Amino acid sequence: MNDASKFVALLFFMLVWTATSADEAVEPKIPSHAELEAQGAIIGEIIYDKKNVFDTTKPGENKSLYRLANRLHIVTRDSVIRDQLLLRSGDIFSKRVLEESERLMRQNAYFYDVRIEPIRYENGVVDIRVWTRDLWTLMPGMSISRSGGENRVKFTVSEKNLLGRGIALRLNYTDDVDRETSSFQYSDRMLGHTWTSLFLELADSSDGHTNNIQVIRPFYKLDARWSAGATLYNNAREESFYDIGNEAAEYAVDTNRHTSFFGWSPGLQNGWVRRWTTGIVYDDNQFSPVTGGALPALVPADRKLVYPFIGYELLEDRYESTSNRDQIDRTEDFYLGTRLWASVGYATEDLGSDRESVLYRFEASTGFGAMDKKALLLSSALTGRVDEGSSANNEISVNARYYNQISSKRLFFMTVDGSKGNNLDLDNLLDLGGDTGLRGYPHRYQTGESRLMFTVEERYFTDWYPFKLFRVGGAVFADVGRVWGNNAVGSKPLGWLKDVGLGLRLAPTRASGRDVVHIDVAFPLDGDPTIDSVQFLIQSKRSF
Repeated sequence: MNDASKFVALLFFMLVWTATSADEAVEPKIPSHAELEAQGAIIGEIIYDKKNVFDTTKPGENKSLYRLANRLHIVTRDSVIRDQLLLRSGDIFSKRVLEESERLMRQNAYFYDVRIEPIRYENGVVDIRVWTRDLWTLMPGMSISRSGGENRVKFTVSEKNLLGRGIALRLNYTDDVDRETSSFQYSDRMLGHTWTSLFLELADSSDGHTNNIQVIRPFYKLDARWSAGATLYNNAREESFYDIGNEAAEYAVDTNRHTSFFGWSPGLQNGWVRRWTTGIVYDDNQFSPVTGGALPALVPADRKLVYPFIGYELLEDRYESTSNRDQIDRTEDFYLGTRLWASVGYATEDLGSDRESVLYRFEASTGFGAMDKKALLLSSALTGRVDEGSSANNEISVNARYYNQISSKRLFFMTVDGSKGNNLDLDNLLDLGGDTGLRGYPHRYQTGESRLMFTVEERYFTDWYPFKLFRVGGAVFADVGRVWGNNAVGSKPLGWLKDVGLGLRLAPTRASGRDVVHIDVAFPLDGDPTIDSVQFLIQSKRSF
């Protein structure tokens, strides 16, 4: 190589090196969340990176039908996302607030996922990108499901993100074991660009009606300082008592339950939140025989309680996000902190009650371990009344959920759910059957005052992604349960009931919501001779 060639090569090397150095200078490495907090970074520009239902740049999603769906779908508006962000330009960067914003936005049925991340940092200012992927929210359709030997037919037209504004509308017709119902629902989580929510429901049933309106400003974030709201609820319906899965007696009930409340809090302090809530409740339940009923009448006693109450909540800031637990290949948020709630109310005849009564409720929950490995989530509740000095409708319940990741595609899951009642109201007895998790048996197969239920599952998460529309999983399971105490119609408990089975799981990735379709085959191992030896179930649930 002559001198001229060497000079050209050296010059080329220097140009490449200079260009590379310049690129690194223009796009320096973004500090970690902890480093941004330590440096007191200020949030600068917030960029909305909004994705449509289908990403037509990816193989398998660039199809004419999917392109048409994107054109017809109105992507969520910037203002809807902005209203729900706890971050604002000019705020000091906070990892906790960033993650809390993600959790709040993932609660919306019209987002498949939400990610918020720093994308640029310079001179103490950090720019933020808010990535969202919309779901198809206009859902006309028909569904037929089966569980516990009973069919359920539903016709629905719903829109969960009207014109991209976050408003939900729903027209629904349902025909199930209890009744035929036509209903209309309206919901706006951010009424008037505030954190006040409005929910309205009007329903007409073959056995009654429902009118429900709720206006609530919740403790929407950990550092929220106040909440308030009111609800008006009226429901008239007919209910049945069951014996070995068959209707045995019936009654009618007209319920009016109205509440108003106000809550206050000093906010998040040292990783804990303390909240006080006070309000008043009007709870009137009037029972009667079914007019022209075909079954024997068994009518609970009327109950009217009007009472002020006060409640206290203690909440620890501890959340974790993972996937492939209760959903398939989708971000899931779990609460693993300690939460305590206690409330007490006092009903008197002076306020319109039909008795003197003290009403109480205590709740506790906590978590152990880590969701990406092994985790145990525990919760419990104690509720009841003291009527004229005597205990009434007392119930203590416990629930435990255990997750153990065997591999990236396998998960062992176990749950224990138990309730022990004492002097329960006749309309508050505990059922056990296909509708409460004992999949090999009919609906409401057993009834009593106490109930215990175990379930173990081996869950499988596959990479199969048919038509880029839904994820596929599977499960093998076993259920064990029993009730104690007498049924209102006199049948005796049959002892421990067991079943085994296997199922297919389909998790839609383009349609709104987080429902998972269950297709199960269950085999009862006990019970009376009248039940089928194989139970076939198709149903939609909020989890795997």
